[in-house]
Amino acid sequence: MSDHPTLAAASEWTYEPFTLGGRFRVAPRGALGASDGRLDLVVARGAFGSGEHETTASCVEVLEGLADVRGARVLDLGAGTGILGIAALALGAAHAVLVDNDPQAVLVARRHVALNGMSDRATVVLGEIGDAPGPPFDIVLANLHGDVLVALGPALVARVRPGGVLVLSGILWEHNWDVRDAYGRLGCTLGENRFLSEYSSLLMRLPVSHAETCGPTDPPSLRLDTDGAPLITTEARAGDPA
Repeated sequence: MSDHPTLAAASEWTYEPFTLGGRFRVAPRGALGASDGRLDLVVARGAFGSGEHETTASCVEVLEGLADVRGARVLDLGAGTGILGIAALALGAAHAVLVDNDPQAVLVARRHVALNGMSDRATVVLGEIGDAPGPPFDIVLANLHGDVLVALGPALVARVRPGGVLVLSGILWEHNWDVRDAYGRLGCTLGENRFLSEYSSLLMRLPVSHAETCGPTDPPSLRLDTDGAPLITTEARAGDPA
């Protein structure tokens, strides 16, 4: 990125729009609307990713397949640009809380929320999972590293309502079993297991009575590195070996 502020500001908006998932197009500010009916996500190029990573694409594809998203309360943990939370809102979520512990990422996410006309339905928070306001969420999005997802497992599960879902990504193939096993032990069942070129994504669902086995816990304070992921889908129980 250029050190010159004018050049940097210009370069973040000079890219060709590209498709994301089955229903979206990522586009710079001022681009003509998509001609194929896709929904535009207005995102600047920058250090926190603009939706090109395979893990972002995978999360969006999982969201597109969730009937649960319409009217849902969504938590996007490690939000980065905010693209996942914004996509959930575009798909009909009622409200999204976007959390990141990087002050610059929070500024970027707030900017994107405003550019996409979602300010009245989104809350952007600087902090950790324990700083996310409100009751348990219907959907939790966490596109992080596998070891971070394992460490945050109890805290993440505690923030999901009974019967809710977690969309987990940023998981290298070799960590897929560890993450599935950790969330299976917390009472979750596996809905989807997507292996991409290098990473993988999981859709985990909580039973209606998960509160009996998953109580609140103090979340660890961890650096959340975010960007975005999809492809081969398999179905199994979270506790089964790969």
